[in-house]
Amino acid sequence: MDVPFELHIALRYLLAKRKQAFISVISFISTLGVTVGVMALVIALALMTGLQQEVRDRILGSNPHIYVWNTRGIVDYHAEADKLRAMPHVLGAAPAVLGQGLISASGESQPVQIKGIDLDLEQQVTNLKEAVTAGSLDMLRPRPGDVDGIMLGKDLAARLGVTTGDSVSLVLGMTLSPMGPLPRFRRLKVAGLFSLGLIELDSTQGFVDIDVARRLLDKEHVDLIQLRVDDIYAAPRIAAALTDRLGPNYVTQNWAEMNKTLFSALGLEKIAISLSIGLIVMVAALNIVASLILLVMEKHRDIAILKTMGAGARSVTLVFMMQGLIIGFVGTSVGATAAVAICQILTRYKLIKVPADVYQVSFMPFRVLPIDFVLVVIGAIAICFAATIYPSRQAAKLDPVQALRYE
Repeated sequence: MDVPFELHIALRYLLAKRKQAFISVISFISTLGVTVGVMALVIALALMTGLQQEVRDRILGSNPHIYVWNTRGIVDYHAEADKLRAMPHVLGAAPAVLGQGLISASGESQPVQIKGIDLDLEQQVTNLKEAVTAGSLDMLRPRPGDVDGIMLGKDLAARLGVTTGDSVSLVLGMTLSPMGPLPRFRRLKVAGLFSLGLIELDSTQGFVDIDVARRLLDKEHVDLIQLRVDDIYAAPRIAAALTDRLGPNYVTQNWAEMNKTLFSALGLEKIAISLSIGLIVMVAALNIVASLILLVMEKHRDIAILKTMGAGARSVTLVFMMQGLIIGFVGTSVGATAAVAICQILTRYKLIKVPADVYQVSFMPFRVLPIDFVLVVIGAIAICFAATIYPSRQAAKLDPVQALRYE
């Protein structure tokens, strides 16, 4: 196969032996620098993307996409849920009653967020059923003559030292008595344990039946309606449309608003890490500049002979540009491929463990987005190409008469 002579010369210079071995070593170091830079950048982006997606999936799996309040109160939550479920893009609707309390067992006391749920409708908006690790949600249903049940997060149950079937005491505010204000105690039975994957939920939340919650918290109506929609990224738009269609009495809040600070911080960290590690690629580009300048100095006699044989400035420029592009292409290809393989291995075998109470995940997930991969590859090759411009132009400007005068 015929190869353009510019490419042929560029390859010969890259693979030089004997007297030109020093040039080959510098070229190898430049290629290695590009490889390491690209690999580090792809892995860093994959880490931040994986962490964002993992936290987002856990938040959306344990929480609804949209909360809806009616300022006039929700008298019939079945009718209200049916009306909201009929809205465009809404997949499920379920009521909730919220409250705070103090739960005690075995001499230990912990604050707890009480959430009353409709056991038949809750599965439309959260993954609570799949998160149950012990007991059953059906055990939360009130039974005549039996103690009301509560489903506790696994971390909260561990702190209290209780498990399924044990009894706990729930303090819900104060009540007046002839002896003055006294705490309101309620005895509950642990109906089961759950693990939603978020430390703030698994260590602070307890679920009860919605009727039990209204009785415990002394509430006549439910507090809000939870919604799940067909597109999580469209939740803000869908929430705004609900308010427009149903009137000003309806107030909404979506998952993006509630977690805006968290995801903004993760996004900013991703940008900062990308810029920092991207400097490695810049350093590798400087190595390419240095290697090409040394090559021009070493090969000034060859360049002069090429020009005397009829090679134009464009051909000489192409020789050194191709050399730089080969370094960039090989380094980028190897680095990007190695990075994808490393990310898959680290994620599949969960090799990097982290404290779940700090990072919300038990291991570091790595997920390579196609757009991030393409941008890194194109950016790295573009930087390598830019590094060839100055040395290539200097080589093209070489005067063959001056170069051969003392040869």
